[in-house]
Amino acid sequence: MPQLIVLPHVELCPEGALIEAKQGETICDVLLANGIEIEHACERSCACTTCHIILREGFHSLSSAEEIEEDLLDKAWGLEPTSRLSCQARVADQNLVVEIPKYTINMVKE
Repeated sequence: MPQLIVLPHVELCPEGALIEAKQGETICDVLLANGIEIEHACERSCACTTCHIILREGFHSLSSAEEIEEDLLDKAWGLEPTSRLSCQARVADQNLVVEIPKYTINMVKE
């Protein structure tokens, strides 16, 4: 079973985490199910960027992002080549090292 290694995040996961994940689950769902309250303002419908993550390892094991996700990612704070929206990225067969960016852009709160 693949694992998500979540790097420490000051507010959401200060100690970091090691989580067992099932293939096919979204990274967002895995994080939420394990008490890591990543923002997801659009309720995981791929309509915002609040669940933006950066994959430090395992990025190439994921299926490619759809065009709508790519368009939204252009608006994400701290975008990197291995950025994804966690509501769209599904766990494959490899371990993933996940970094949750320090900031997020939440148009609903702004």
